[in-house]
Amino acid sequence: MTSQSLPEGMIRAVSQSGPYEGYMPGFANDFETEALPGALPQGQNSPQKCAYGLYAEQLSGSAFTKPHPERTWCYRIRPSVKHTTRFEKIDVPLWKSAPHVLPDVISLGQYRWDPVPHAAEDLTWITGMRTVTTAGDVNTQAGMASHIYLVTKSMEDEYFYSADGELLVVPQEGRLRFCTELGIIDVEPKEIALLPRGLVYRVEVLDGPARGFVCENYGVPFTLPHRGPIGANCMANPRDFKTPVAAFEDRDAPSSVVLKWCGQFHRTQIGHSPLDVVAWHGNYAPWKYDLRTYSPVGAILFDHPDPSIFTVLTAPSGLEGTANIDFVLFRERWLVAENSFRPPWYHKNVMSELMGNIYGIYDAKPKGFVPGGMSLHNCMLPHGPDRNAFEGASNAALKPEKLDETMSFMFETRFPQHLTEWAAKAAPLQDDYIDCWESLDKKFDGTPGVK
Repeated sequence: MTSQSLPEGMIRAVSQSGPYEGYMPGFANDFETEALPGALPQGQNSPQKCAYGLYAEQLSGSAFTKPHPERTWCYRIRPSVKHTTRFEKIDVPLWKSAPHVLPDVISLGQYRWDPVPHAAEDLTWITGMRTVTTAGDVNTQAGMASHIYLVTKSMEDEYFYSADGELLVVPQEGRLRFCTELGIIDVEPKEIALLPRGLVYRVEVLDGPARGFVCENYGVPFTLPHRGPIGANCMANPRDFKTPVAAFEDRDAPSSVVLKWCGQFHRTQIGHSPLDVVAWHGNYAPWKYDLRTYSPVGAILFDHPDPSIFTVLTAPSGLEGTANIDFVLFRERWLVAENSFRPPWYHKNVMSELMGNIYGIYDAKPKGFVPGGMSLHNCMLPHGPDRNAFEGASNAALKPEKLDETMSFMFETRFPQHLTEWAAKAAPLQDDYIDCWESLDKKFDGTPGVK
């Protein structure tokens, strides 16, 4: 991204040698960046007077007393108290929050959906959000919601932020630009982006229509999983996460800011752009990550490992080893296990699993689970390969095989996921999905030997 590609009126950090590339590498680093030289104070956070007449303001993403707290110091044209006035409630009918348990919707079952078709109407990031499931309780900051976004129109003089949680964005079609208080992120399929709780931003369509998936995390922020015996390398490496350099707008125009708070939506009217952070330093910031840099680890002799070995990010809960949410990636990889059933095995799980297909064919479901589609296997409901996958893997010649041109993911949570009315009645649900196991044969006949 070059400085010429920025939105009109937006100024980004520059160095003596010219524009930065736009991003700084690292995960949860303590970054510092300035869009104007000398805007960032040195040696202290809140000087009596800031350069350029800026205001110093702290954005805290965690309690002050948390070990290694998440916070960023911002040096901005106006303090955030100038970016809100009186609020009015607004209706965003298809964006739901937990708890959202409906008496006439059955969430118990194995579900799968075709891709949600693009709409003919203009849809922004806010109006195009479609909630599929909710889990936990947004008021106690535990659990999550999963969404599909359908975006055809850029936000114009409209901005958004959520007090309810961070948003993990997984594009499937189209390209989006997130113009945030702390810099600009462009994201496309095979990449993900993270928008922290409380961060103000505007979403623009670079290549549309755009469709993708969102995990709204009500709880502790996503972090990298503990690698344990795997060691210091592979999986998601910290250097591959990219945080934007500072960029700001100094623009007066009638504007609106939409706030999501405790599952409700409110709008406030202001007279300027709130994206006015000229410099910042800290570890609480948005980022993007290229899923093609994820280095999977797997079985190199026999058996299929637990899917947790493919975890990209985890949001811990209060129960050790049991995540509020795991983000898991199933991408291209080699299968080499000997004398083994190589696809994911049949399973009942205390965790609830919502999967989405970014592109390609998923090995446990070669038919029906198509790019843009998704599936839900709730807590303690059995699932696994269909007959074609089972028979194919049971009788295949076990030579080294590369799973190529495939990328699916999973939002996995410790909480049961409840369907919204939209997911149960309006989204393209595959009513015959449960039948994919109907043709599995009984092979047991009481005689010894492999059948």
